[in-house]
Amino acid sequence: MRTKLSNRAIGQGTNALASSIILVCRKRPEDAPVTTRGKFISELHKELSAAVKTMLEASIPPVDLQQAAIGPGMAVYSKYSEIREAAGTMKIHDALVLINQHLDEVLGEAESDYDEYTRWAVSWFEQFGTAEGDYDSAEGLAKAKVVSVRGMVEAGFLFARAGKVRLLRRDELNPAWTPQGDASFTIWEATQHLVRALVNEGETSAAELYQELSADQVEAVKQLCYRLYTTCENKKWAQEAQGYNALIASFPSISTKAHALPKTPKQGTLL
Repeated sequence: MRTKLSNRAIGQGTNALASSIILVCRKRPEDAPVTTRGKFISELHKELSAAVKTMLEASIPPVDLQQAAIGPGMAVYSKYSEIREAAGTMKIHDALVLINQHLDEVLGEAESDYDEYTRWAVSWFEQFGTAEGDYDSAEGLAKAKVVSVRGMVEAGFLFARAGKVRLLRRDELNPAWTPQGDASFTIWEATQHLVRALVNEGETSAAELYQELSADQVEAVKQLCYRLYTTCENKKWAQEAQGYNALIASFPSISTKAHALPKTPKQGTLL
């Protein structure tokens, strides 16, 4: 497949997005078993969860994650000669829908690792992005998440005035912010500041923030990036999605730079 060459099918004088896909095919045995939709979903959950975890640890860019998840998902589908459901035999299209649904579920499972403010911010972002919403809606969601709008404004990532509420854009965030200097640290803020530092100042600046994060916080930031990218992709927010994709793609390099920097003293606790 000549997807990268100038003489490809769509090539001369045009800009085109090309994807190269490597297929590893094995002949299915003639005595391949038959299974049911329920058993397929159960096996898909087990196999795809493990595969996606490996992909996230490898910092696969979010833009590639959905395509990459198809492989292990279809490996489960294709091992059976037939998957039976109420309407008959499960089609490939239906299997792909289930794979994509499960991928969304895997990315959503990380929410239990987020702080309360971040859970609120994610839910609000999925509805409004960085656009304004009504204060009543924000307050209702805040009560459900056991947080307060005022607390999030004081935390430094939310704007609320005249009955309107919105998440601060990255260009509105405090450029002097550091994880250890934030008395009300949130995974949401860490993610947005890392993207801001990377896009505006480069990997070294992002590494300076990265080195102040614990291993668990870094993992939570990565998980949040994948989730926010997926939201942006579904909402057609291409520009917003670019920052999250760039951060994930740069994580290995940022991590290397962070470990090479002088260690930042950890904040002590006053007794």
